[in-house]
Amino acid sequence: MMRHVAKLKRLREVSPRDLLMVGLPALVLLAGGFWLAAQFIKPAPPNYLYISSGGAGGSYQVYAERYRQVLVRNGIELREKTSAGSLENLKRLLDENDDTEVALVQSGTANGVNVDSLLSLGDLYYEPLWVFYRDKREFDRLAPLKGSRIAIDAEGSGTRKLALQLLEANGLDEKNTTLLPLGGLSAVEAIQAHKVDAVFLVGAERSAAVWSLFYAEGVRLMSLTRAEAYARRFPYLDRLTLPQGAIDLTRNIPAHDVTLVSPRATLVVHESTHPALIQLLLQAAQEVHGEAGVFQRPGEFPRIGQTDFPVAPEAGRYYKSGKPFLQRYLPFWAANLIDRTVVMLVPFFALLIPILRFAPGLYSWRVRSRIYRRYGELKFLETNVEADPQRHSRTEWLEKLDRIEEDVQHIPTPLAFADMLYTLRLHVGLVRATILRRTLEENTP
Repeated sequence: MMRHVAKLKRLREVSPRDLLMVGLPALVLLAGGFWLAAQFIKPAPPNYLYISSGGAGGSYQVYAERYRQVLVRNGIELREKTSAGSLENLKRLLDENDDTEVALVQSGTANGVNVDSLLSLGDLYYEPLWVFYRDKREFDRLAPLKGSRIAIDAEGSGTRKLALQLLEANGLDEKNTTLLPLGGLSAVEAIQAHKVDAVFLVGAERSAAVWSLFYAEGVRLMSLTRAEAYARRFPYLDRLTLPQGAIDLTRNIPAHDVTLVSPRATLVVHESTHPALIQLLLQAAQEVHGEAGVFQRPGEFPRIGQTDFPVAPEAGRYYKSGKPFLQRYLPFWAANLIDRTVVMLVPFFALLIPILRFAPGLYSWRVRSRIYRRYGELKFLETNVEADPQRHSRTEWLEKLDRIEEDVQHIPTPLAFADMLYTLRLHVGLVRATILRRTLEENTP
């Protein structure tokens, strides 16, 4: 009974041992592929992001709020941190102990700062320099402001840095002019209260501080006739024209074309920012800044420009091809999940296809090799019998053949290879007949 059960076990459809010997290395290879893919894929993006914006009433704060509205639709919370301006934003991005990952930065403020760990997502819009002043005369240059009280914003702001550069180029500094650290709405209140004579503001025309001074009584907007010279001397500046009546056609504000210089607002991220969140920020920037404005045509911004930072690879792909394919048809979370899954499955299928191609052949070779090995023994025995039958007695030759036959009976052979086993057994019978014939012939007198 036990022998019958053992024979049945040898007639299984597959050989577990051979499957293990072939399948185990295949599984190790697939696991190695998954591990390798995991080294090149980031974990799922966090559901929040810190942005450093600007001061109260400034355009940076306005746009940060609009970004927040776009990101929250995709399940990402944008946590705003107000600041004095561009320089403070840069410091936060470069501070390893600060959790700020994205910030709005004015072009030209990164000069002399090591920004190797920061990436640009492109220019967002023109943010002109507005020079408002209180005087009965009309000025078109900065030099007449010498000796005045000028609000140039607080330490850490891009406005202050730009103002100091332009004032210095015109021979104005702290020795001959009173420079006050007032910016935004505080500077507006100061000039309206006659506490300062001029205000330097950088920002969009619809920011609260700039907009309010368009309508302030007794306050003029300076048109810079040497704007082209400034743009040549400071490459991060552009020359712009504010057309007559562009702010208010009814009240004809401004009353004539005004020439301005303008840096550009840039969206900057730390290199550690999750690529999926970078894609989402680019889409938010496209939605917020893609519309027409006083200084820009529809679709002109955002764009890759001459920035102080290297362009993020994701930004380069976005401006070339638009949204990632899956995000055009699926929610952000679903598209991101599929993207990450695909990255993991690519090496899986890249390895699985050749494994499925070669594993059956390897399995078959292992099974056949055991049968072929007995064929080799059988052929060796037959050759010896044919060459020298008297080398052993008939009984000894048959004992050798019986040992081979006994081994054949114990070969674990799946059903798919049973025909080979039976053919081998037939050949054992043929060799047996050869032994009987050759030993009989030799013993015949």
